[in-house]
Amino acid sequence: MLIAPLVVLMRVPGLPWAVATATSLMTFAIAISLTSTILDSYSVTYEMGSWPAPYGIELHVTSFSALLLLIVSGASTLALIAGKQSLDTDIEHDRQPLFYAAWLMVLTGLSGIVVTGDAFNIFVFMEIASLASYVVISAGSDRRVLPAVFKYLIMGTIGATFYLIGVGLVYMMTGTLNLADMEARIHEVGELRPILVAAGFITIGLALKAAVFPLHAWLPPTYTYAPHIVTVFLAACSTKVALFVLLRFDFLVFQQNLSGHEVQFTVFLMPLAVLAIMVASVVAVYKQNLKELLAYSSVAQVGYILLGASLVSVPGLTAGILHMFNHALAKGTLFLAVACLGMRFTQLGLVNLSGVAKQMPWSMAAFVLAGLSLIGVPGTAGFISKWMLISASLQEGALGVALVAIILVSSLLAVVYIWRVIELAYFGEPPESTKSVREAPIWMLVGTWVAALMNIYFGIIPALPVALAGEASSSLLQHLP
Repeated sequence: MLIAPLVVLMRVPGLPWAVATATSLMTFAIAISLTSTILDSYSVTYEMGSWPAPYGIELHVTSFSALLLLIVSGASTLALIAGKQSLDTDIEHDRQPLFYAAWLMVLTGLSGIVVTGDAFNIFVFMEIASLASYVVISAGSDRRVLPAVFKYLIMGTIGATFYLIGVGLVYMMTGTLNLADMEARIHEVGELRPILVAAGFITIGLALKAAVFPLHAWLPPTYTYAPHIVTVFLAACSTKVALFVLLRFDFLVFQQNLSGHEVQFTVFLMPLAVLAIMVASVVAVYKQNLKELLAYSSVAQVGYILLGASLVSVPGLTAGILHMFNHALAKGTLFLAVACLGMRFTQLGLVNLSGVAKQMPWSMAAFVLAGLSLIGVPGTAGFISKWMLISASLQEGALGVALVAIILVSSLLAVVYIWRVIELAYFGEPPESTKSVREAPIWMLVGTWVAALMNIYFGIIPALPVALAGEASSSLLQHLP
């Protein structure tokens, strides 16, 4: 946040990118350091201005926070490093200082949301991230993004307003904004109806931010028309951060204090998760634009995360949280591969990509690897979280068997829509107009393949994200009846 206004003043070509990338890289290094500390001590707390909580603002990093920090800062850093040439193509040079300053503000907001221990501070960081997101999404040359970002602005504002109303109601009844203090004081509240209303406002507001079906209308056009590298960053982490707040609020503040709320949580979210998984997967099968296809796939993947959480069990919540990490890896890699293709193709309709694997074999190979992880093929990161989700579902008896069937059918649908791309790219005949197309720039390929190989690495050695997800789910559920 401190460096963003300095970036605005930098008019030397390439310098705003270099400073923003160095800042993001340092943030990623701090996230790694925090994670190593968390693995030893479970949490890190810092009191802003030495004011003790709940009177002052507290930063509180847990295993869940550390996992999200790795996703946010890692996605930002890799997108900036790999995407310089793509951003130079998409963003006019005189607007780049403003663009990279806004990028750093998105990184500020998303990072702040996951480390703050104050409910109102979450709203402040949410608005910082949202307002800056509208800028970076609309910064490209494709004017079709303007109605998309306007829809995102309207729905995002409604979501943030609902969240703020809910926080206000909880504050009215408890007299505190510190989440840990709120968790303790809510036991003393005699009249719970305002708390129930708050739970409704907060859940719906954050569901809008997280693109939970059927509140997802803003996501597909935003991902489709945003600059390719912006899509890489946002697809990897923006919905996950909203889900982080939703789960943290619900499990720590509401479920342990409202009798039967875990049943309400399941009854409300499980059907929405199932609908997201099935409907969005079916819609993706029929989409003709590559980015739009992957955007609807993201709606389905949010459904997987919610499905795990709606089981309200340690195995289910662990699978859902782990899928946040694994989906960020897979979808970030897929959109990096799309950015590589976007360097050579102005239109990303599937018909335009016929035979592209012959001209861009490395880009398409990375796409295939990430697609396999998205499907959940053994040996990839996506398999680990889907297997854990199936195992958690099977503990639910007859309902679990039905959920497993839905997971398997949706995975088959993922095979269909990923195969549509692969079939055209590898077995189609390139049009005459594209036969001179060459491979993407080497630096973009290096970044894309780093992300692709991470899908394999965390599919074979998943200990770190599994440990963080397991500790996060245990801490969220430890106070439940």
